[in-house]
Amino acid sequence: MRFFFHIGYNGTNYRGWQRQINVNSIQQVFEENLSLVLKSNITCLGCGRTDAEVHASQYFFHLDVQEKWNFDLLSRLNIMLPRDISVFDIIEVEENSHAQFDAISRTYDYFIHTYKDPFLNVLSALYIERNLDLNKMQIAANILKKHNDFRAFCLTPDKGSTTICNITDANLFCDNNGDKIRLQFTSNRFLRGMVRIIVRMLLEIGKGKLSINEFENYLISKEIETEQKLAFPQGLYLSKVTYTFLDIKPRTEFVALANSNNWIAV
Repeated sequence: MRFFFHIGYNGTNYRGWQRQINVNSIQQVFEENLSLVLKSNITCLGCGRTDAEVHASQYFFHLDVQEKWNFDLLSRLNIMLPRDISVFDIIEVEENSHAQFDAISRTYDYFIHTYKDPFLNVLSALYIERNLDLNKMQIAANILKKHNDFRAFCLTPDKGSTTICNITDANLFCDNNGDKIRLQFTSNRFLRGMVRIIVRMLLEIGKGKLSINEFENYLISKEIETEQKLAFPQGLYLSKVTYTFLDIKPRTEFVALANSNNWIAV
């Protein structure tokens, strides 16, 4: 029997989803707790990797069991898990359903605040920039939808089978005061470091340090920067994962940061 687990996590204290030696990961936390409560060796297969300190307001993984448990696993897990990890739903699916390979779209949100705020520091990325040109940043973001090879925006372009991605949405929002910014990207898949590279480049455009033409030239030439830099991890959220057989609204809205209805499209 196969089950999808719909979860969310604050990634501040973790080295991402993927289990690694001698570091704390979300996958390790789940496998250890599930193995304990189900009294068998459990392996969890996630819908993708997230970087160290990156959050997920919606994430799915699947696991297989011989027989379904006869107790409230959802409640028991949420009691056992750390406070920064939650399970929202446990869903039985077809045995060939796959959390990673069957996902048809993923959405990432990146949050920026432009003033020092001790309550936002682990939930949003601090960039003290008062005069970002948000209109130019949105124009550049629109260009992403015209291209599908993002080799230039990948940390390890030669490790995967392809660098082709189909970005369907790339939008900027700001709050009424203009001091909080939200960037949102939707694609069928993302490459390693891709969103954080794009965000950093858009910020360079907003500051006037990179032109829109230079930005697009990376997409056309597929040439990688000599020194690739990433936007800070704490502003990034995997916020939506969609399947043909499963489309669930996220159960959390990035804590207080995104609860506001005052986001304005740029």
